[in-house]
Amino acid sequence: MAKFKVCISDFDYPDNEVEKSILEPIGAEVIGLQCRSGAGLADLAADADIILQQYAKIPRSTIERLTRCKGICRYGIGVDIVDVEAAYERGMVVTNVPDYAIDEVADHSLALALMLLRRIPWYDRATREGRWHWSESRGPIQRLRDSTWGLIGFGRIAQNIARKVKAFNFRIISYDPYVSEGYMATMGVEKVDFDALLSGSDVVDVMCPHTPETEHLIDEAALRKMRSTAILINCARGKIVDNRALHRALTAGVIAAAGLDDTEEEPAKLDGWSPAQNPLFGLENCIITPHVAYVSVGSLMECRRVAAENAKAILLGEVPPNLVKPRS
Repeated sequence: MAKFKVCISDFDYPDNEVEKSILEPIGAEVIGLQCRSGAGLADLAADADIILQQYAKIPRSTIERLTRCKGICRYGIGVDIVDVEAAYERGMVVTNVPDYAIDEVADHSLALALMLLRRIPWYDRATREGRWHWSESRGPIQRLRDSTWGLIGFGRIAQNIARKVKAFNFRIISYDPYVSEGYMATMGVEKVDFDALLSGSDVVDVMCPHTPETEHLIDEAALRKMRSTAILINCARGKIVDNRALHRALTAGVIAAAGLDDTEEEPAKLDGWSPAQNPLFGLENCIITPHVAYVSVGSLMECRRVAAENAKAILLGEVPPNLVKPRS
């Protein structure tokens, strides 16, 4: 009989073999569920000792019904879909995978921005329709070395972007109230306020966490402060950008284009979702990828391994290496 029960709330990996290889040797039974929205998770995992969490939301109402649970281990960095405070109040701990996909998310942001700056989607469409001329860009193409890259947030991924963007000779500026001007300067980045970043950037790259303070940070007022030739990139949480405001801005020519790795409703966490629910999917100047900025063979393996190692430490009564502390 298994000593421990580990429930994986939901997963889009082909199997659970990585997790089993780490947890079964200590006597854990690993059960893969597919409760992507989180609804009903309290019933499915009521007697779990650990929950490994991908997309399922785990609010206070669920946590209060997990009678044996010692920890919730996130696959990934963000913990906005788990009530961290409620977990600690109930004697649980929460972990994440803080260092994974730092290269992948930076590279994805860079790829989206460069593609849009060089107007590649428009050129591709034109050539497929038999039009072969530089004027098919549907907008001006600026030299990269004459352009400014603005980073909203200056955490580890944003710092990685800054290092890589330097190779293209962008001027780099950043808004982050929690990072000093001196620290940014050591990386050749100029600290500016929010309005100056919006009005002064050719690329506005959202790289801050999703919190109550940053939800809809990019709203109609923010978009109207941007240059009409500017590009918005968001490979952070979808809810930081007001999708209705962005749709209006893109259709009215307030900004030139946007590249998003997720939309506000976060389709990966929904059942029965359709692109018809979001008009951004109908715009040619909005490129959207399905929340895949973190993806590579190496990053996926790392994420699963680290999340399972966190779970193993909790089950063995040890301090897990990647504790997430509650705010209060």
